[in-house]
Formats: sequence, C-alpha cells, structure tokens
Amino acid sequence: MTDYQDVLNRVLDAIDCNLEQSLTVAQLSKVACLSPFHFHRLFSSMLGMPVNVYIRQRRLKQAAYQLLYRQDHCVTDIAFAAGYQNAESFSRAFRQVFGVSPTAFRVNPNWEHWQSLHQSLSMVRKKNMSELSPQVEMVELPEIQLAVLEHKGDPVTLGASIQRFIAWRKSVGLRPDISRTFNLLYDDPESTSPDEYRFDLAVEVKQSMTDDAAGIVSKTIPAGRYARVRHIGSDDGLVCVVQALYGRWFPESGESLADFPLFFERVRFFPDVAEHEAVTDIYLPLKS
Repeated sequence: MTDYQDVLNRVLDAIDCNLEQSLTVAQLSKVACLSPFHFHRLFSSMLGMPVNVYIRQRRLKQAAYQLLYRQDHCVTDIAFAAGYQNAESFSRAFRQVFGVSPTAFRVNPNWEHWQSLHQSLSMVRKKNMSELSPQVEMVELPEIQLAVLEHKGDPVTLGASIQRFIAWRKSVGLRPDISRTFNLLYDDPESTSPDEYRFDLAVEVKQSMTDDAAGIVSKTIPAGRYARVRHIGSDDGLVCVVQALYGRWFPESGESLADFPLFFERVRFFPDVAEHEAVTDIYLPLKS
C-alpha cells in the first residue's frame, strides 16, 4: 500500500529545492508517481491549498524575506531568485498578496501581511508533520555569553526587531560567519497574549556586552545538559519539531526540565543559504 504522506513529503522537498526553477503540475506529478488529474486533488486535500497557491506563497515569502533583510539585493535579482522571469511579473504577484509593490514593502513593511503568510505556510507544515518523531541527541554545553535584543510584544512585529538586530550586528562587526546566532523562546504565541509575547534575538560574544542606545543587554546560556534536535529546512517546520520534542520525546525520556527557556541555534540560515538548506539546532534544557 502506498504511503501518501511519504509521497507528499517528496513533493514538498522537490518544491523547496527548486523554487528558482519552473515548477509545473506535470513535473511534480512525476515526483509523486501519480497522474496529474489525481495529483493536484491529492495535494489540495492533504495540505488544504492547491499546489500552485502553495508554490506562489513559498516564493513570495522567500522574496519578502530578502526584501526586508538583504537591502543590498536589488528587486530584479530577488524576482529571478523567486522563479519569476522579470521584475514586472514578480511585482504584480507580490502586490496581489501584500497590497503594495516590492519596493514599497521594503521601505515600509506590512508586518500583518508578512505574519499572515508565514502562519498559513506553518499550518501547512504542521498538518504535514503531525506524526513527526524527533531524533534527539543528548549534549553538554559550556556557558555561552550573549548580546541580546529582547523582543516583547505582538509576534506580528517581530520582523521589525529582527531588522534592528541585524543592523546592530553589522554596526559592531558580529557577522554570522564569525559569531554564533541564537533565539531564546520564552512564550508560545498560541497561548500568550500578544502584548506579553517574548523572544530574544542573540549573538555569542566573548565578554559581556551592552548597548543602551540599541537596546542590547547581556545574558548567558548556562552550562549544562541539553536535548538537541537538528532541523534542516524552512522555519515553517520548526513549530512541529518543538511540539514533537515536548509532546512525544520528553514524556517518555525520564528527564526533568531545567529552569531556562528552549532555544535555537541558527547554524545556517536563509538567505545566506537556500531556505531548504537552512540548519537550526533546537535545545531543550535539562536538569543535571
């Protein structure tokens, strides 16, 4: 009997790896080993959206990220990277989703549209990865000194905090290739009021560092034992991995949780690498 969840995973992987290329129903049907008239119905039924809509949203989310966080990339290059043949067709598609041109979005981002698109793709991944069983590794970490920008408030505005943090890192020379990048997750956005939501953007430093003007404070990740899961691919799948770590692995592990939040290390991240090649290590603190 065919495992259609595996079929769908192959298709999603093919899409993620080829966003810059032409992607047709005929091509993806071959990946799924199904006829086109069955494939598109199966895809829509399992993921809740047509395959062409999913591809368009993946491409536009990727393009919006580049517009916001890679100011040195011109709109035409971003259009080509998103699989569009020219800037005009890209601009029309972008305006349909975000309500403004790519250039206007870069200057004045509509964070609600950005968050809405991110959430819709995350829900698709959540549906597809609901039976995930994480591959957990037990590790010991030394104390890690951090410089941190604390985000507190609606998750919709997190993108603006990321922009501020990137600008500060550039100003002090803490590039990702020489300084490790971390995120500390204090709250679940689904169960926390928007004004109380907390999320730390952090970079490893050699000594305590603060910058009152930029809102940078000093914190540490404590030395100790951690359960680590490596996630490869888009951030859209991170929620499912975290839920599997708490809901599947931890109850059967016999471990106790330490009094420190779960955190991510961004080992490789988009757009420095292709989104499907991004690497995120997820750490769950445990009592010794």
